[in-house]
Amino acid sequence: MAAESAAVEFRIDRRSGVATYLQIVQQTKQALRLGVLEPGDRLPTAREVVEATAINPNTVLKAYRELEREGLVEARRGLGTFVRRTLGGAADAAAADGPLRGELADWARRARAAGLEKDDVGALFTSVLESTFSTSSADDTNDTDDANGAETAGRSHKGGQER
Repeated sequence: MAAESAAVEFRIDRRSGVATYLQIVQQTKQALRLGVLEPGDRLPTAREVVEATAINPNTVLKAYRELEREGLVEARRGLGTFVRRTLGGAADAAAADGPLRGELADWARRARAAGLEKDDVGALFTSVLESTFSTSSADDTNDTDDANGAETAGRSHKGGQER
């Protein structure tokens, strides 16, 4: 598997407002967390990414340098860029992934059927994530009955924590 490019294909959203190189970094990290990429896997070459996405090769190299700086990948001269380590206990996550992924997929289908757009679902999910993984234990105990996290986000803004 190490000699072949890993099963990762970068998708660049030019309208997202997120720098292209950061999109590559984020997508690589997501693949590491989900176990799609494993130590020894080779990332697509800059040329392969450029051909697939029509972005500047320097952008790909900048993303790969950032991943290397973080210790996630290593460049091997003449061979390519290889994964050094995974993120977030990918092996354990892969084992638990099946049931959770299924439940989340069901939820996403219900949200779509209810008329929510992709951006709406993303905003709702992000809001719930933020309230669930909040660092403030006081907010966690006060918001246990908050079904969608929207009030939690509003209270944290009013409290001046994010402004």
